[in-house]
Amino acid sequence: MKVVPSRPDVRTELAPARGQASAMIEIDRVSQVFRTSGRQDHPALSDISLTIEDGAFVSILGPSGCGKSTLLYIVGGFVSPTAGVAKVRGKAITGPGPDRGPVFQEFALFPWKSVLGNVMYGPRQQGVKPAEAEAQSRALIEMVGLKGYEHFYPKELSGGMKQRVALARTLAYHPAVLLMDEPFGALDAHTRTRLQNDLLNIWERDRKTVLFVTHSVDEAVFLSDKVVVMTRSPGRIKQVVDIDLPRPRRRSELLLDPRYQKYVVDIERMIDDTGADELRP
Repeated sequence: MKVVPSRPDVRTELAPARGQASAMIEIDRVSQVFRTSGRQDHPALSDISLTIEDGAFVSILGPSGCGKSTLLYIVGGFVSPTAGVAKVRGKAITGPGPDRGPVFQEFALFPWKSVLGNVMYGPRQQGVKPAEAEAQSRALIEMVGLKGYEHFYPKELSGGMKQRVALARTLAYHPAVLLMDEPFGALDAHTRTRLQNDLLNIWERDRKTVLFVTHSVDEAVFLSDKVVVMTRSPGRIKQVVDIDLPRPRRRSELLLDPRYQKYVVDIERMIDDTGADELRP
């Protein structure tokens, strides 16, 4: 297992195993301080620097409150960093954009729109003609396994089905980057496993850059090229682990692979060993 220690004065390069690629996301010395209701400063992130290459699948792990979601929101343009800069394709992020597609745990579907209406919303906002938008949306709905549910409404769907709609709706924008904040965290184990497999199939086909926040070490190892392990608040990059496992990945095979088991155990230990909140030398 290749483990890359990180320091605040060293940029961490996260390149996909499939070869040299250009940088998609660059985060340069980003820090974030929030003002609490008691007007006290709360440091959420401290001096984060890393580069994520085009087409990489990168997961962020760490204790609760370490700033994982905050970092994702900064890349999404929903939060402006207190210090430092985040870039996509070399341009500083100044707000949300269609090049970055968020998929959150809460689904955030329009309850008054059908499955088809939800997925068509993005293309129609982008000026795509109705017939073309419908054709694209139907193809995405089929791709996420919901063919036949086009005219169902969110209240008629299970949690897993809602998350499939949310993923299809995001993909309909054709974003270069998927930003996923614990998208499967509220689902039962069986549904979560199925959606992990679906996500990998989609990623293998399109090779979009994915930044994925999770609390599950098993999920991060199964999905990712790289796993970023963060310290407790204020979040820093503690270590970066290169996941050297073959693709396409099949869970039934990986569960029997001692390399997979070692990654899970070692990363669990890294997260448990964050009490001192110090970067390793």
